[in-house]
Amino acid sequence: MKLYRTTTGIFVEDNGATHRVNTADWDALLNSEDVIATVNASKGNAETITGDVLTPVTSQEVWASGVTYYRSRNARMEESQAAGGGDFYDRVYIAERPELFFKASPWRVIHPGDEVRIRRDATWSIPEPELTLVANNKGKLIGLTIGNDMSSRDIEGENPLYLPQAKVYNGSCAIGPCILLWNGSVDRATKITLQILRGDETVVSGSTTLAELKRDPAELLEYLYRELDFPTGAFLLTGTGIVPPTEFTLSHGDVIQVSIDGIGTLENRVATR
Repeated sequence: MKLYRTTTGIFVEDNGATHRVNTADWDALLNSEDVIATVNASKGNAETITGDVLTPVTSQEVWASGVTYYRSRNARMEESQAAGGGDFYDRVYIAERPELFFKASPWRVIHPGDEVRIRRDATWSIPEPELTLVANNKGKLIGLTIGNDMSSRDIEGENPLYLPQAKVYNGSCAIGPCILLWNGSVDRATKITLQILRGDETVVSGSTTLAELKRDPAELLEYLYRELDFPTGAFLLTGTGIVPPTEFTLSHGDVIQVSIDGIGTLENRVATR
């Protein structure tokens, strides 16, 4: 069951049919006692989804997890070696406590199909395709979606303390296109793929599965909610297992496509301004 927020309302896709959900209060819906039951009780007759698809983030903060895949660990060690941080990320990878950091205020999250950005003062920028957890105000996992964690590798590599500048800036986070409503454990066989198009050419292509994710999603959520309240819930990116080649950096006009089994594809173009 997939939940969409569009410019004309809320829709659910279920068993091959789509229905309008008869509520305008997205936050109340996500934080209802049983989201799936509430959607089923509120959906109307089958109709086509109308309007532009919006990000499922409305008033929720977006947080992220770092160094949760071995591939990410290696990339972080590589980029920070000259700054003396060669083993810093290895320690993060094996530590009991996960790395969690603030990624985006809700108003900064980019809609599917809109433009993400690379920093003007960065020389080495990449997207990071990530399974994103959707939790309600009680910290319960209610669904899954797709996140693109835009990152400036040169800035983070210069000094790990520059992580907020490398990760948090205008246009650095896209989420969507829907929420796959979910009340069970995350399937570790789930596949994540990344494609970057430059004109008609695919310049980066890669894939991984959640079997490579070192941290349990439930553990990540527990740490996030341990000393923080989220009145309308939160979105948590779970880290990336796909890192483009060292010599690659994004260019203005590139198209980024992140696909996750069972959820769909999040596509954004890199802004030309």
